[in-house]
Amino acid sequence: MASEKLKLSSKPENKIKRQAAHVKRKRARDSSKRDERFKRKREEDKRPELRVDRLKRNVPLTLDRKRVWDEVEGEVGDGIGLSVDAERLKRRRTEGQPEADGEDQAATPTSSDGGSASGDEDSMIDFGSDDENQDEDASTPFKKHPKPNAKRDPTDRATSPTGSTKTTKLAQTPDSLALKFPTLFTSDARPTPKILITTSINSTLHNQAELLTTLFPHSVYIRRSAHRYGHKFSVREISSFATARNYTTLIILKEDQKKPTGLTIIHLPNGPTFHFSISNWIEGKKLPGHGNPTTHIPELILNNFRTPLGLLTAHLFQTLFPQSPDLQGRQVVTLHNQRDYIFLRRHRYIFREKRVTEKSVVGTDGKDIKGVEGIRTGLQELGPRFTMKLRRVDKGIQRGGDGVEWEWRGGMEKQRTKFQL
Repeated sequence: MASEKLKLSSKPENKIKRQAAHVKRKRARDSSKRDERFKRKREEDKRPELRVDRLKRNVPLTLDRKRVWDEVEGEVGDGIGLSVDAERLKRRRTEGQPEADGEDQAATPTSSDGGSASGDEDSMIDFGSDDENQDEDASTPFKKHPKPNAKRDPTDRATSPTGSTKTTKLAQTPDSLALKFPTLFTSDARPTPKILITTSINSTLHNQAELLTTLFPHSVYIRRSAHRYGHKFSVREISSFATARNYTTLIILKEDQKKPTGLTIIHLPNGPTFHFSISNWIEGKKLPGHGNPTTHIPELILNNFRTPLGLLTAHLFQTLFPQSPDLQGRQVVTLHNQRDYIFLRRHRYIFREKRVTEKSVVGTDGKDIKGVEGIRTGLQELGPRFTMKLRRVDKGIQRGGDGVEWEWRGGMEKQRTKFQL
């Protein structure tokens, strides 16, 4: 009956009749969908397993679920610049070690440094030339995914079995990456962070820099603005000044048109240096229902850093916060990586009893978590909030010396399903 309603013998010439026919078609289509929906509901009430199967299949196909990885062949060295899952890579090495030994003997060894500049050469000369890019492409130990001609099924394109939010496992860091940056990956107890915050020369972002001192514990802000005839200290001179006074990190806030646009984090005394761009800066007082931060040391949450470059970035953020937070302060700083954008948020949480109108806490499988049926968590954002994107990683302080380890290029986002962090 519904199919007869959807059919039309001919298109009416009269405009009013065409509108009426369109309304009739739309009502018939909505009626058929409604009948199918109620029929499915009656069947699922009789057989609840049908609803479970339908909800399991009804997963949105996002870019995170369609994420693709580089196919690695042989040793990858430190893995910087490769989109590989460090956890899967380490699991494959531990489980398939006997098979990999025979393959490694037959394969030609590759250098872990890739096409990086030597210590005696100037990293800013001929950097990013076409010849170097071709050499790097030729020495890269992975194959790119060929573009298929036929359109695949949505379930086939969802190559990532995990969700978009995943806790960062810092223990999965490759050993070669830890050897390349020994100051970040130290086996000894990390010292208490002592952070020096400054700005670009003659900056006006004094209030924003003061806000960063409330975000990072044990930090102090020193203005970099100078008299027109005064000496303007360079980044290397400031790093030497901070190292002599037992500072562990130097943070430089950059501005453009009186807005924060960049953040440079230098791990003292010898690097590495991380350059981030900043967007969507919002102070805490401009957030609706915001709270006021306290001097308690916050907890740190690192989400979804999975590649070797992502783990290197996560280790940098870990050095900015002490290992022993003040739990009585109930403050938490979250650094969530999604599609190579790092979202920074700071909240104060509280555990309270669940109200009658509220639902229970559910896990990743959609089922209620046992033991916390009557507990809910309240959050209050403290600010500031902003979004960061990693642009460059220098092994030393700035580009000089050991050169650039990794730099963002425009062609990296051409394939939207491949991410660097």
